[in-house]
Amino acid sequence: MDRDEIYEGELFEKTVSSENVFEGRVFTAKVLDVELPDGSPAKREIICHRGGATIVPVDAEGNVYMVKQFRIATGKVLLETPAGKLEEGEDPFECARRELTEETGLLAEKISHLSAYYPTPGYCNEVINIYLAQGLTQTHPHRDEGEFLHIVKMPLEEAVAMVTSGAIEDSKTMLGLLLAKEAIARSLRA
Repeated sequence: MDRDEIYEGELFEKTVSSENVFEGRVFTAKVLDVELPDGSPAKREIICHRGGATIVPVDAEGNVYMVKQFRIATGKVLLETPAGKLEEGEDPFECARRELTEETGLLAEKISHLSAYYPTPGYCNEVINIYLAQGLTQTHPHRDEGEFLHIVKMPLEEAVAMVTSGAIEDSKTMLGLLLAKEAIARSLRA
């Protein structure tokens, strides 16, 4: 057993009971009774979410395609990479490809997995997978009913500068743009 495994065992919280306090279309809220590593009891409130995928489409000229849409939870219009939640049993790759076409009308010859991460692990189990789309062909978007957004095309470098300046506030977009820039630079060096 290595040191990391020992430490993880010292940190593990055991779930004693779980109660669903809300079940919605997008997530379930639960209250857990847990036993802490020292044996004492505690309560945890968590959100269970199927997860999602986002995709960073970059064309041969180095432009990235993003969408502007209103997000009611923030009360703002945000600039984001195309993304969506996973349908029941859906593979994240298929979700990313579907969202790319639905939101932007783009098809990609090559889609590469860049990362998967927990956006808010303090209270939510959601995992977002990030993909890079290249070899783009424009078709027509076919958005979901009630989905209103605008497509924004700009140089990837400009979008990355918007991340570092704070102009882009969405975490999946921030991480996706930075990872896409690095992946493209790495492929050019190879």
